[in-house]
Amino acid sequence: MPTILSVSSHYLNYLNLQLLVPIPYPLSPNQMLTFKPKAQDLVNIDSGNLNDIVVDVQHLNHYFGKGNLKKQVLFDINLQIGKGEIVLMTGPSGSGKTTLLTLSGGLRSPQEGSMKVLGVEMVGASKRKVIEVRRNIGYIFQAHNLLKSLTAQQNVQMAGQLHPQMSSKEIKERATQMLDAVGLSERKSYYPDNLSGGQKQRVAIARALMSHPKLVLADEPTAALDSKSGREIVEIMQKLAKEQGTTILMVTHDNRILDVADRIVHLEDGCLAQNDVLTVSDS
Repeated sequence: MPTILSVSSHYLNYLNLQLLVPIPYPLSPNQMLTFKPKAQDLVNIDSGNLNDIVVDVQHLNHYFGKGNLKKQVLFDINLQIGKGEIVLMTGPSGSGKTTLLTLSGGLRSPQEGSMKVLGVEMVGASKRKVIEVRRNIGYIFQAHNLLKSLTAQQNVQMAGQLHPQMSSKEIKERATQMLDAVGLSERKSYYPDNLSGGQKQRVAIARALMSHPKLVLADEPTAALDSKSGREIVEIMQKLAKEQGTTILMVTHDNRILDVADRIVHLEDGCLAQNDVLTVSDS
């Protein structure tokens, strides 16, 4: 199997995805909230160089394994995703959805073809370039990846630690605003163990969108939720993303939420089998 960066339940790993140096570990909860990366460890994408295409994939092929065990899992993928677009990716298990999602997020290295994310060519990209891209992406996973030792407010504030230009006051105020926006104004001081599954995912959404990322990647965010909670989650994501002009690429098996998409991408056996723009009549 190829090397892939592990996204564990510990949120420090989430932060490490977006830094050039690892966060010193272990940290106490108070240290987590005051940690700031050094300026030289951070790089920025020049938004002035970005056009309306956020993800641009051309003739992408991807393989797992080596030698006799080498197996192709993505075949000649061609896909463009525009600024502010909400794209749902569907398909049976093993069709390549999560592989394509992780490639888009810089969690795997693309091998053949071209994959530009936020204007950066990811094929052959240096570690610094990959980090540059990751810092402008919000990640939402089926497992919420909240730190149990921190409150909802503190978990969201953690995302602000990646941005040294933000003051502690600004980080706290923005975290409060995001939790209000996801309907958790009365749960800010609650710890994850005292929140429902849907509430935990709302915290994860607030954290992912706190820094106004250009792209949000979501892997089965409603899989562990009941239909009502799942619907609420995607509608919150849709509303906040539209307000911020953020692009969303979401993997899902949940047919009940397909109507929130601007476009549905369907994968079969590693091939792009469907790439449909939805119209009013489709929903």
